[in-house]
Amino acid sequence: MSFSGFIVQLLNGLASASSLFLVAAGLSLIFGVTRIVNFAHGSFFMVGIYVAYTLVDRLGTGFGFWPALVMAALAVGVLGALIEVVLLRRIYKAPELFQLLATFALVLVIKDAVLWLWGPDELLGPRAPGLSGSVMILGRQFPSYDLFLIVVGPLVLGLVWLLLTRTRFGTLVRAATQDREMVSALGVNQAWLFTAVFALGALLAGLGGALQLPREPATLEMDLNTIGAAFVVVVVGGMGSIPGAYAAALLIAEIKAICIWLGVVDVFGLSISFSKLTLVVDFLVMAVVLVWRPWGLFGKPQAPSRYVGMQEEPLRRPGRTYVIAAALFGLVLAAMPFITAGSPYTTVLMIDLLIAALFAASLHFIMGPAGMHSFGHAAYFGLGAYGAALLVRSSGMPMELALIVAPLVAAAGAFVYGWFAVRLSGVYLAMLTLAFAQITWAITYQWDSFTGGSNGLTGVWPSEWLADKRAYYWVTLALVGLGVLWLRRVLFSPFGYALRAGRDSQLRADAIGIDVKRMQWVAFVIAGTAAGLAGALYAFSKGSISPESLSVGKSVDGLVMVLLGGIQTLAGPVVGAVTFTWLHDTVARNTDYWRAMLGGIILLLVLLFPQGIAGFAKQLFDRRRHAAEAVDLKEVKA
Repeated sequence: MSFSGFIVQLLNGLASASSLFLVAAGLSLIFGVTRIVNFAHGSFFMVGIYVAYTLVDRLGTGFGFWPALVMAALAVGVLGALIEVVLLRRIYKAPELFQLLATFALVLVIKDAVLWLWGPDELLGPRAPGLSGSVMILGRQFPSYDLFLIVVGPLVLGLVWLLLTRTRFGTLVRAATQDREMVSALGVNQAWLFTAVFALGALLAGLGGALQLPREPATLEMDLNTIGAAFVVVVVGGMGSIPGAYAAALLIAEIKAICIWLGVVDVFGLSISFSKLTLVVDFLVMAVVLVWRPWGLFGKPQAPSRYVGMQEEPLRRPGRTYVIAAALFGLVLAAMPFITAGSPYTTVLMIDLLIAALFAASLHFIMGPAGMHSFGHAAYFGLGAYGAALLVRSSGMPMELALIVAPLVAAAGAFVYGWFAVRLSGVYLAMLTLAFAQITWAITYQWDSFTGGSNGLTGVWPSEWLADKRAYYWVTLALVGLGVLWLRRVLFSPFGYALRAGRDSQLRADAIGIDVKRMQWVAFVIAGTAAGLAGALYAFSKGSISPESLSVGKSVDGLVMVLLGGIQTLAGPVVGAVTFTWLHDTVARNTDYWRAMLGGIILLLVLLFPQGIAGFAKQLFDRRRHAAEAVDLKEVKA
């Protein structure tokens, strides 16, 4: 831990901050104007480095290197404009969460498009001409190209600041950030303003990717890795604040650099590896900032959008026809092992479908009736899964008792995380839940002696009487059915009505004496318990568990399930879970480019059914019922 090493690590942090700022600045611009939480922004970064690789290869590594980087950024900007015009412009008036679902589908499509065009191998670009060497700083060599990146960050910040403060376009962008509907009312062509902003944001992300060509190889994992870091920077800096994005990128990058410099440190005889904290330090920073300053370092509360989705009718208790249909469906599910006796894999798939349905129903419980968007629901699923595995392996607890205790472990995690989360709202709440989930994942990933680390835990099998997959299927069906019915029963209780009252109008709910935050906190615990039960069932069904069960991808899968089925219907999460899991399994087994096909199907469903599959079915049923009632009324009057 020498002083020279400290200075070099700080310089490394400055170079990383510049790269991260370019992506975050574009994301912040797009969200500030369009209010779209653009999951595909990391894909623009990835496309930028791949296009730069091809252009440098064609134009040469000499004079053509720098124009190739600029051309790659411009190409990504054009791609962003096309996506905005062709797809996003059609769904601006859809609920914001469905816009998020559409951008997630774009991630899948773009990833497989890159795979088809450039292949699965890593592509390492050439060194930058004129900056391929290094300079001596305090007796240590430091790459010249990294010094160039240190200058690029503030330079781009200055150019964007001039654009936003000294041009008419910048004035319109800033006005739209404050109140985009009023800008439209004043006669501004809002559609083309959105296109221009989206193209500019994509261009910045593409430039960030292109500038990474001499530093790191182009890989297919860059999209999700980058978007996670960019989201953290934007939220810490304050949504829509460009200076905030740079300050946050600088803060996070320098803290990571210091952790690397510290390495392993002995504190009172205990060895602490600060270098391992780099996996989660950005999320730790975000959690601390959001708890201390809920709108970010430079942010402020966003003006509420005047666009609203489909109005929700009060929940009605199921009628006799619905109950009979549900009972018949349950009987069919119970008979499935006999119906599919010749296909053991179908029983395994049905278990996965049931577990996914309970996981999605638990997430819907806090997203729909409670109105709290969670991007980190996999934390409770993973806590339940690891809780069950550790209880059986470490304490020798019977599997039957572990299925009861493991959900309580997840409930304890939801109890702690929910206390902080309910103090926020909107995107900030969602990102805080993501931070907690990533912190949980990092602990699980690195605690080798307790959780098995990256290898996970194996040998987590059910009791002997459940060794037959058919028996385990029936137990899973019973527990999932009870879990879903419990969540539904809670929604029709006084607590459920109070929860929806707080979602629809917090001020009115407070005025009549409802403690909205306490209700939301309890809702977190209830949802976490149900998700923990799903995780425990998953662990015993697979016989093992790994950190993937707590990853961002698992949380995103839950979001897709809920949104695909329909967030405004109680049957939506079950329908979405079954549809998504079945599609994922079917498409993945029939094509190498399953992501693109799955993303295309999700995009098609979003465009056709912006209210979700179950929501569309309910809307269709209600129209027919109202039409029949109108005919009966006319006959009575006649």
